[in-house]
Amino acid sequence: MVDLLSYLSLAFAIVIAIPVFILFSESVAAIASTHREASTSLGGSSDRIAVLVPAHNEEVGIGATLNGIKAQMRPGDRLVVVADNCTDNTATIAAAAGVEVTQRHDLIKVGKGYALDWGLRYLKDDPPSIVIIFDADCRFSGDGVRILADACASTGKPVQALNLMDAPDESPIDYRVAMLAFRVKNLVRPLGLKAFKLPCQLMGTGMAFPWRILSAANLATGSEVEDLKLGLELARTNNAPVFCPSARVLSQFPLSIEGAKSQRKRWERGHLNVIAKIIPTFLLEAVIKRNIGLLAMVFDAAVPPLTLLGLLVFLTLFLSAFGALCGLSSLALKVSAVTAVAFGSAVFVSWLKFGRDVLPLKSVISILPYIVGKLSLYGQIFFRRRGPSHWVRTARGSRDSASTRRNGNSSP
Repeated sequence: MVDLLSYLSLAFAIVIAIPVFILFSESVAAIASTHREASTSLGGSSDRIAVLVPAHNEEVGIGATLNGIKAQMRPGDRLVVVADNCTDNTATIAAAAGVEVTQRHDLIKVGKGYALDWGLRYLKDDPPSIVIIFDADCRFSGDGVRILADACASTGKPVQALNLMDAPDESPIDYRVAMLAFRVKNLVRPLGLKAFKLPCQLMGTGMAFPWRILSAANLATGSEVEDLKLGLELARTNNAPVFCPSARVLSQFPLSIEGAKSQRKRWERGHLNVIAKIIPTFLLEAVIKRNIGLLAMVFDAAVPPLTLLGLLVFLTLFLSAFGALCGLSSLALKVSAVTAVAFGSAVFVSWLKFGRDVLPLKSVISILPYIVGKLSLYGQIFFRRRGPSHWVRTARGSRDSASTRRNGNSSP
């Protein structure tokens, strides 16, 4: 019995060590690659583009988003808003901005994926060479549209921009911790993969696709993480996305506490569902077909959210130490100790190079209440019955919250 428990303890320690090793490798590679990363110059691609903006009740900020995109459009380019199941003035405001608007009303098939599918079918009679998908509550920094289009034209592959989150000045301090975690996920890890010449995950906004690739994809799903699933599906056909950090997309965490909790719950629940239900199938296929790009994306997607991974690392360390004290083999404890050091090192080097501006050293103590809040979140994800999936927007400020209440919407 002691030997069996020792083997089980070691197996569990190794399972937790694998995603930590992936995180550590990506973080170290990102540190080494930043000095070689230069801004992409505009190549002047003449390819005709269409920017597709799926929008559900985005009347508050969509005007500014569209104006920012329009400033980068060229003659022949198209800017299309899909007003999906809107109950506010999104369609009216978009039309007033001088862009194309198509409205979709279907309360059965609800979700961003269905809106994107509708938008592609709208474009198919006069298809562009490149489609850029952009969320209505985001902003491009600089010439992001042109940089993405040029990168997509030159590579012939889907291209993912750098997607960064910001928090309002009046937001709680633990949002700073969330911003750091977001940077690790959307900046550090994709940079590491890029350094290894490997593809990255799609991030939901700031994504450019050759028409021939996107038009063949199945977007009409109600998945909570349709971007993650789409990236894996594209890698199956050797069309894995590439990372373009010089094209930057900025968005903002919701100001309301409930909006923030709901948003995080949706993201992390969707990610964990992908790990449990989809990753094994993709992993088997990647190995059988020797698809290196898909294999890299599978391993990267198998890394749990940062806070959850940290909790698992130190839980494993505690259990293996307790087991060693009770007479089990100390090998699991040694593996767990190395894993804990690797996890701490990965987070530290990521913070040191990429996160000190959002989480100063004096604010590190705010990690504790953030972790406590995450424990509650994971309790809801793992132990409460999941409700139906809906695509509903996140209120991001006081005026936005009022609009959301008026239209009867909740956060995504």
